[in-house]
Amino acid sequence: MKRILFFIIVICQISLVAQTTISGKVTDKKGEPIIGANVYLDGTYDGASTNEKGEFSFTTSEKGTQTLKVSFISYETYTKTADVKTFKNILVKLREDVNTLDAVNINAGTFEAGDNAKVTALKPLDVVTTAGALGDFVGALQTLPGTSTVSEDGRLFVRGGEADETQIFIDGIRVFTPYSPTARNIPTRGRFSPFLFKGITFSTGGYSAEYGQALSSVLLLNSTDNPVEERTDVSFMTVGLGVGNTQIWEKNSLSVNASYINLAPYQAAFPDRNEWHRPVQSLGGEMIFRQKMKNDGMLKMYGAFSYVDFDLTQDDINLADGFRFGMKNRNLYFNTSYKGFLPNDWTILTGLSFTNDHSNIKIEGDDVVDNENSAHFKVKLKKNLSNRLKFNLGAEYFITDFKEDFTSPTSGKFKNGFNNNIAGMFAEADVFFSKNIASKIGVRAEHSELLNETTISPRLSLAYKAGQNGQFSLAYGKFFQNPKKEYLKFNTDFKAENTSHFIANYQYVKDKQIFRMEAYYKDYNDLVKYDTDFSLPTSNFTNNGSGYAKGLDVFWRDNKSFKNTDYWLSYSFIDTKRDYKNYVQSATPGFVAKHNLSVVVKHFVTEWKSQLGISYNFASGRNYTDPNLGGFLNQKTKSYNSINANWAYLISQQKIFYVSVSNVLGTKNISGYQFANQPNNIGKFDSRAITPAADSFFFVGFFWTISSNKDSNQLNTL
Repeated sequence: MKRILFFIIVICQISLVAQTTISGKVTDKKGEPIIGANVYLDGTYDGASTNEKGEFSFTTSEKGTQTLKVSFISYETYTKTADVKTFKNILVKLREDVNTLDAVNINAGTFEAGDNAKVTALKPLDVVTTAGALGDFVGALQTLPGTSTVSEDGRLFVRGGEADETQIFIDGIRVFTPYSPTARNIPTRGRFSPFLFKGITFSTGGYSAEYGQALSSVLLLNSTDNPVEERTDVSFMTVGLGVGNTQIWEKNSLSVNASYINLAPYQAAFPDRNEWHRPVQSLGGEMIFRQKMKNDGMLKMYGAFSYVDFDLTQDDINLADGFRFGMKNRNLYFNTSYKGFLPNDWTILTGLSFTNDHSNIKIEGDDVVDNENSAHFKVKLKKNLSNRLKFNLGAEYFITDFKEDFTSPTSGKFKNGFNNNIAGMFAEADVFFSKNIASKIGVRAEHSELLNETTISPRLSLAYKAGQNGQFSLAYGKFFQNPKKEYLKFNTDFKAENTSHFIANYQYVKDKQIFRMEAYYKDYNDLVKYDTDFSLPTSNFTNNGSGYAKGLDVFWRDNKSFKNTDYWLSYSFIDTKRDYKNYVQSATPGFVAKHNLSVVVKHFVTEWKSQLGISYNFASGRNYTDPNLGGFLNQKTKSYNSINANWAYLISQQKIFYVSVSNVLGTKNISGYQFANQPNNIGKFDSRAITPAADSFFFVGFFWTISSNKDSNQLNTL
């Protein structure tokens, strides 16, 4: 018995000797104790939690090199590998986790719409349910600050830049011809249906080094990764028909949609100011195929086709019989992209796009045939080097082959064209100094074979979270863009046009409410100038143009104050002047309004099973030149005003009746004036007001969804 007791005592003593005590204290970076932090040896059950003083202590029988971990919610996990004997009275300072939802967000110049955005100024639903937008994502974006109302054009004009200064990308790959063709003073629409896209990022300036060849803005469209159900959507509209279908298999899916538009019946019921020989007809279709790959990779193949045909005569003060214009346009766009994972935690994103755009145009007695083939190849690599440093780099190549055949009974035949190939490289890092301070630092290099020029574009953004709900951001960037094809088809002796952006932003977000205020300054250099009324083969071109744009944008959205009501207000002030094109002096361009205001309200009436929408758009007068007075761009139009309304009624959960009216009050808006080329017999230049073809537009549609889920409908695509 004594011998057994002796062995027990010896074993206990040996066990006690083998135990090592691990102890210390856990605080935040300010030295405040963290209560309840989890402290343990990796791969063992040995550990403890910190007490009210942030202290911890526990014993272990492990020996040699071990890994100690300390974790607590909203803080980065602390890891230290050393001999277990050194883990005594250690002081651990945890750093805040920069990836939490309340962390700082680098957002100067950027609006996002999507489920994955930390701050969503617009929801995907808003893109197509905004009154007056008529289902066009560009129309909805024109209610955001930073855009100018140019109602006779329809494209995006951002912060004093022309529409050509905004570039559009699908899944990171360039779209070369994103708008449908149209006649002068008739607004165009985006070619692509919002049906296939899950989110939008709209940057009004200071954007990532990943994107180039855009002086003012980029618009990023992200296609849907994984549709949630199989469904068929059918549309019957006053302007045409539409159908869409989605099929889902184990690892892939396919979505297609097609539409046919014919405005002849509508224009017969509601004649406009034009004489239509062939009213607008269009046939379009889109498809996206998605394939899940190994290691969670995703391959997407997107294709779109459209055909547009019209012929009309428009009023013209210099032509007694009016101005005759006709067009037949065929556009094919193909885009494929892949996202996957490489060894050592690298992510690869790669893709390519191809566009063929062919137009037969008749201008009075002249025939013009344009043919453009464009392609974009891109590869991008990303890696999170640490929780606080994210790095990406990439390379891309743009190809544009443009040819134009011009035939005139009086002038003869001419052939114009160019090949514009551009190679680009970029590198960028997101640096999170803390949960409250972050920076994005990047640089982009491009080489244009056509211009024989290499450009370097630095980009920098900084964000500081000033409190629980507010943050400040700053951004700077240099941006280059080759002259547009209207110039390159006649002359290639150019430099790239360029601008510098300086942006200061404040954003406040709290409980379904967003407030944004952003000031900016843009400095333009090397803009194209010429010495004729229009860009012609005989024009003398230079890069001597310059300009500036400065302003203030304000945005407020509230989905809290009023039950079942969501509304937003946006206001933009801009002061800008340019000396470019054939300008005789620096002046505010005719497409710029100093003040722009949009108010959008949406309200759901449960008893009526209806969603009601109303919007108001205001723009102050725009410059034009009156030759009867001295000076250049010496007069202003009256202000632009438009009230728009829509109504979506749920006949049943999957059947919707939809009505929308643009410019409900029929306000006589004027976008400018056309003057006679020669004075009349009393020495005065006669004029006519340039107005919309119709003051108002009515749209009625019936939308029916067929799916196994009886709750699905097309409310989010109207």
